[in-house]
Amino acid sequence: MIWRGNLGRQILLSMAGVTMTAFLFIVLGLYVSFGVLLTFFPELVNEDGWWPSSTEFLVLAGLACLALLIAGLASLKLAARLLVPIDSLAESARRIAKGDFAARAVPGDKSLGETAQLVTDFNTMAQRLQDSAEDMAAWNAAIAHELRSPLTILRGTLQGVADGVFVLDEQRLAGLLLQTEGLSRLVDDLRVVTLAGNKRLDLHIAPVEVSVEIRRVVDLTGPSMAEAGLRVVPTLVDIVVDADGVRIRQALLALLENARRYAKPGRVEITTLVSEGAVVIRVEDDGPGLPPDFAKRAFEPFTRGDGSRSRHSGGSGLGLSVVRAIAEAHGGAVSYRRTSRGGSAFELSLPRRREERTHQDAGADPSGD
Repeated sequence: MIWRGNLGRQILLSMAGVTMTAFLFIVLGLYVSFGVLLTFFPELVNEDGWWPSSTEFLVLAGLACLALLIAGLASLKLAARLLVPIDSLAESARRIAKGDFAARAVPGDKSLGETAQLVTDFNTMAQRLQDSAEDMAAWNAAIAHELRSPLTILRGTLQGVADGVFVLDEQRLAGLLLQTEGLSRLVDDLRVVTLAGNKRLDLHIAPVEVSVEIRRVVDLTGPSMAEAGLRVVPTLVDIVVDADGVRIRQALLALLENARRYAKPGRVEITTLVSEGAVVIRVEDDGPGLPPDFAKRAFEPFTRGDGSRSRHSGGSGLGLSVVRAIAEAHGGAVSYRRTSRGGSAFELSLPRRREERTHQDAGADPSGD
């Protein structure tokens, strides 16, 4: 397998085989030819001198031509094996350059290890490029879809005011402001998800008291949560993490907003847990929870579990993806599970402070006693 997988060695072995075959063909051909000549036509052989006769020259030339023909055919066969995947790669590259991302190269003879691996890598790259193009098209369509509704409302209302159809009173101004705030929130969410996907989300890392940030968010969202019939119950542990406080509040706001839109009236518990190497912020509601098929893709952008219900609630499908983007930017993670009482539990984990981890590691007994 090692010899078959190494293209250079296989070419070397093939050329050595062709050369040896040609050499043996000439040697055996000379032996047989001179045996025939000496037996039946001895007068055509120059036995007295060292210089070959014309007949002997013709025999040598004929054998050399046959040996070259055999070597050429073997070389053409090897070249064809090499050129099939290379030509396929070149053709596929030209098609991809023209925008045909479905183009794929043909591996040809897979015994040529390096060329087969090259074709496999090329096809993997082409598939990822095609997936990226499709994701970009879907992303652009989703963004346009989300922006269309508030922009249509804003344009229609402003046009009605300009034409004298609507009166620009306090209630109408509040509606316009609400649509503008929704647009601003959507743009900010898009910015966070996009920058996080490109590993360019800027974070202002500093020691953050998690319980303090959570209480700020609870106080801020209290009226809207109460209006939705939800009571926020925080159970917090005082712990400090190295994080961006603004982003942590943004992630928690998104989780509470998700509960406000979709959870049934009842309690929303916010709990902080300290585990090995991480601090966990858990947001748990009374249900109805996420459908099993939707739970697997809940953190993908523009994903909704129930389209009609989500539309009615006004969600953009970006909230949970923003939470994941912020968590991963901090080196943490976010997860979902269904609780024993049928509700949703979202857990945002963040790395603990470096100083605390270093101190605890230094104070630990290596023997485990």
